[in-house]
Amino acid sequence: MFSIGQIVYSKSGRDKGNPFVVVRTEGRYLFLADGRLRKLERPKKKKDIHVQKTNACPAGIKAALEQNLRLSDADVRKAIKAETGPPDGRGDHRLDKYEEAENV
Repeated sequence: MFSIGQIVYSKSGRDKGNPFVVVRTEGRYLFLADGRLRKLERPKKKKDIHVQKTNACPAGIKAALEQNLRLSDADVRKAIKAETGPPDGRGDHRLDKYEEAENV
């Protein structure tokens, strides 16, 4: 089960390995935003089986989304950066980078 405000990683598609924040859920579909390519005004619709769950759920983001408070894309970017660490040289957070480090 996914919760609003939770950070997840894409497991498939052209955005594979990138972190997102769950903006809302509808059945098996999640609406995801990263504040950069996928803004809060137009979140990415993805099935739950195509994302990897994390335990990260920034409290400020979760509260703002649940209470329909004003939230900016910059807030989403900062929350993702705080939970996942700095981006790699390509300017994005990639799951592959962290998996490779664990396998070494």
